[in-house]
Amino acid sequence: MNSGMPALSHTEQQEAADRIHKLMEQGMSSGEAIALVAAEIRANHTGAHIQVSFDDEDENENESQNQNEE
Repeated sequence: MNSGMPALSHTEQQEAADRIHKLMEQGMSSGEAIALVAAEIRANHTGAHIQVSFDDEDENENESQNQNEE
């Protein structure tokens, strides 16, 4: 699967991490905080995007290996 993701500077990444931590301190779960901040970044980001490829086959191979080990 391919996905275009916002290319963030180190500062932007740090700001996102800080925002996630702040939301968690206010009682939000980590998953909710990450999803919220990611959605905000996608909605507001006007800079470059990077192409990311997720290889789903590797995941299936790892699951098969784990099952064989059990």
